[in-house]
Amino acid sequence: MKIVIPGGTGQVGMILNRAMSAAGHEVTVLSRQPARPGEVPWDGKTPGPWADVIDGSDAVINLAGRSVSCRYTSAHLQAMMDSRVHSTRAVGEAIAAAAKPPRVWLQMSTATIYAHRFDAPNDEQTGMLGGAEPGVPGYWAYSVDIARSWEREQAEAGTPHTRKVALRSAMVMSPDRGGVFDVLLRLARLGLGGPVAGGAQYVSWIHDRDFVRAVEFLIDRDDVAGPVNLAAPAPLPQRMLMHALRTAWGVPVGLPATKWMAELGALLLRSDTELLLKSRRVVPGRLLDAGFVFQHPHWPGAADDLVRRVRGRGKSNRPQRRAA
Repeated sequence: MKIVIPGGTGQVGMILNRAMSAAGHEVTVLSRQPARPGEVPWDGKTPGPWADVIDGSDAVINLAGRSVSCRYTSAHLQAMMDSRVHSTRAVGEAIAAAAKPPRVWLQMSTATIYAHRFDAPNDEQTGMLGGAEPGVPGYWAYSVDIARSWEREQAEAGTPHTRKVALRSAMVMSPDRGGVFDVLLRLARLGLGGPVAGGAQYVSWIHDRDFVRAVEFLIDRDDVAGPVNLAAPAPLPQRMLMHALRTAWGVPVGLPATKWMAELGALLLRSDTELLLKSRRVVPGRLLDAGFVFQHPHWPGAADDLVRRVRGRGKSNRPQRRAA
């Protein structure tokens, strides 16, 4: 297949590019700063020569959008909104203008669209969308507005010959450096991987290999369209997630952090506490109903696998000892 990945130079894009290239597909990445073979320049908001690679492709997987790993200032939130909406609109225009449009357009979205809650899981049919929860910071609603606008832009695009799927993705856990698992593991190894603000908030996640398999599944399933949750079927409280991660690495203790400590840490890391404190209890209703089988449905087993791969990466990077 010919696959185009706008915004494919980030962690998730690299995971997909690596897997799909290894499977023999022809992958083209649209990037604002192309630096590798197979990368084509685009600005993420206006039509241009880049649209030629979409014409005749089999699938488009749009991942473009400013990173959420930042302080949620008004300027940064607006940049998140603009980068997602403008890039989605541009992709939709390119598909609409194509002489041979792709048969499927997978559009990245986020599990953050769901409400902050502890009482019940959110699936696509019965889940509660966020934005009006009591007792949470007001700016959390803007993250939900971003997700709604992102999905609306895809849904309203005039692409009648292309099936559209919105990927409401949870955190993708992979052993790659710089990703969310790398950050969590570093905290655990330093003894800082304890409960945050009590640790009752749910964490939704998906193992990187299940993420790739789910994307391949959705490309092949012509009967699935609209929002799909990409999350393992067993979200768990943050304290349990970190306990399992510490167990997998062999760290006996993890110091807890209060809410103000989390706020200080987020400030030092130039990130935001919403990423730590919002309870995201998301389950993959539509994937399971369609017959998708997770290889890593539960976090302890997934953490064990990811830790093994991190340790294996370290061994492969060690210099080999020469024989005397």
